Amino acid sequence: MSKFIPARFRPTGTGAGGSESFAVVPGARVENVRQLVVKLAWMLLWMVYLYYPVEDLLGDEHTLAGKLAGWIALTAFLAAYLGMVAVRSMASPHWRGGMAVAGAMLLIALATSLSFGVPWLVLFTYTSVCVGAVLPPRLGLIGVAGITVIAVLVALGIHTERDTLAAIVLPCFLSGLAMNGLQRLISTMRELREARATVAHLAASEERLRLARDLHDLLGHSLSLITIKAQLAGRLLDQEKGEAGRGQVDDIEQVARQALTDVREAIGGFRRPTLAVELAAARSALTAAQIAVEADPAIADPQPDLEAPEAAALAWALREAVTNVVRHGQGATRCGIGLDRTWEEDGSRFAVLEVSDNGRGPGKSPAGNGLSGLQERLALVGGRLDTGPGARGKGFRLRALVPVRAVADSVPE
Repeated sequence: MSKFIPARFRPTGTGAGGSESFAVVPGARVENVRQLVVKLAWMLLWMVYLYYPVEDLLGDEHTLAGKLAGWIALTAFLAAYLGMVAVRSMASPHWRGGMAVAGAMLLIALATSLSFGVPWLVLFTYTSVCVGAVLPPRLGLIGVAGITVIAVLVALGIHTERDTLAAIVLPCFLSGLAMNGLQRLISTMRELREARATVAHLAASEERLRLARDLHDLLGHSLSLITIKAQLAGRLLDQEKGEAGRGQVDDIEQVARQALTDVREAIGGFRRPTLAVELAAARSALTAAQIAVEADPAIADPQPDLEAPEAAALAWALREAVTNVVRHGQGATRCGIGLDRTWEEDGSRFAVLEVSDNGRGPGKSPAGNGLSGLQERLALVGGRLDTGPGARGKGFRLRALVPVRAVADSVPE
């Protein structure tokens, strides 16, 4: 789906002088070794519960052979857990080997709990988490419940005290349940990303269909007229009516020139950006940059009070504003996009596109070429550009104003 996102909005990769993001988005694939190390480091924080089996192995309750077997089993269990996290992060989330790894972890948890006693029951919690991750969301709850039941039966079989049983069983079920819910959330996020990319693709397809319709209407009429006049000119020339034939040829030339003009205008309209397409591209770009989007869906609706040049200028403004947020909005986590109407003191009415973020702002740096070019583009249609800090002096706000040429039955509010 990434091919449907305009190249200007795709996040740039790391390279010479580039920077890597250490943020790992839930459900997103790990792109490099550094991100994998960060993710595994976070996962190691949850290994604190392995303190109990480690303490058991460091005590004097087991023989040397038993301790050696315990360390091997614990190492294999930890390697299986972290290995599955690494493979699922770098490969497809639908990796089929996850069930085999979860099964191996369950066998290790069973064998160690029955052999070494109560401290090893905590391994069932990690097994429950893995089962909640690898099973489909609909089956995950059943799998987690099954692991919990097995943990209860094993705990009762080795005569676990009631308080200890509750302290082990409850985290086992709740941790697996939380992982199952997280998988549902990840699946929903993945579907939403695909839906946004599809919307952008459909918007581009709609523009292509519009161009095809326009060209069919324009060229169909013009070429039919040229064909008829060419046939008439041929008959007149056969009848040695040169002057009349010459007039038809002149008409053919005029129709051809007008058809060429119409085609150029149609293509120009196709190339002109629209608010619907730019809004869809903006959502994809900001989502890829891990910036939440707060946009009024009505921006993508037709704006009957805006003529084509003014609407195109606002679309250019939206494109440039979002590009600035993605590239220069350091620390930005939210971007708001709104479209409104305002009246000036002289009675003129303007459409106002406002894009703001909650980043660090531009500081004292001068405006770049993008904003300068946008200001010139807006000036061509009688509009203007206002930039400055956002609400409460935080972030950056861009306001693009263009005049509303045709207003039907509108009065100031």
